[in-house]
Amino acid sequence: MYSFMGGGLFCASVGNVLLVISTVTDYWMQYRLAGTFSHQGLWRYCVSGKCYMQVESIVLFPVAYWNATRAFMILSAISCFAGIITGILSFAQFSTFQRFNRSFAAGNLFFASTLFVLLAMAIYTGVTVNFLGKRFGDWRFSWSYILGWVALLMTFFAGIFYMYAYRMHECQRLAGTR
Repeated sequence: MYSFMGGGLFCASVGNVLLVISTVTDYWMQYRLAGTFSHQGLWRYCVSGKCYMQVESIVLFPVAYWNATRAFMILSAISCFAGIITGILSFAQFSTFQRFNRSFAAGNLFFASTLFVLLAMAIYTGVTVNFLGKRFGDWRFSWSYILGWVALLMTFFAGIFYMYAYRMHECQRLAGTR
């Protein structure tokens, strides 16, 4: 049981670091604009070596799309961090909390984090492909975007590990009551 919780904690820690890096970096997409190499993230876009904040006045993308992607990425990182704290506390399961199993709670928080990052990535992917695919011929998703997908996998596997640890704990508890 503890090995699954340890594996889940490792996956969640790596996933949370990747979520934060993916959210704050400026390499979600790379493209050529007027013959120069440009890139953008959720907060800034950079053209010809100069970076500018993503503001409402930018014509390139709708603002709600940025805000939704940002919000879901932040919610995902917060949920993953809360899951890590709960996962650490699950190593010290007290008998007074039999109705509230921390392994189960941590697993659910990791699955919530997975859902949030999935929503963020789906929004970003859908709008980017539909909007940029028609306007620019030379563009691609970049490493910050890929880290978001890897973080999704890590938080998902953290949830799987913690749910399996919960299941093992329940089987041991039920076998002990017989």
